[in-house]
Amino acid sequence: MQAHGAAARQLLGEQSGVVEEVFADATTANVSDKLRALLAIAEKVRIDGRLVTDEDVRVARDAGADDKAIHDTVLIAAMFSMFNRYVDGLATWTPHDPKVYEAIGERLATKGYGSRFRESE
Repeated sequence: MQAHGAAARQLLGEQSGVVEEVFADATTANVSDKLRALLAIAEKVRIDGRLVTDEDVRVARDAGADDKAIHDTVLIAAMFSMFNRYVDGLATWTPHDPKVYEAIGERLATKGYGSRFRESE
């Protein structure tokens, strides 16, 4: 999560403070109702996908999320949860220096998935 948080901060530039707000408490972060609803679904999937209710989906739809956004949120949250459990289960070493994650985040933002966002602008 640290590398992806760093990538989000790179991509958001002057608005990067919202990343820390979301990490601290997504329910009160300065994000749209749509993103807040999708983050709530993602958090439930992270814990146990069976926690997502029809009401969660209704709230997301009412906030403007379509089926693709809901699907992608569940998919990405489930996928990263699995990846994290895999890495943790192998007791893989991870860096402790935040500068390592800043460098990874910058690379992701400029050469990884972030470069696709700029191409569409």
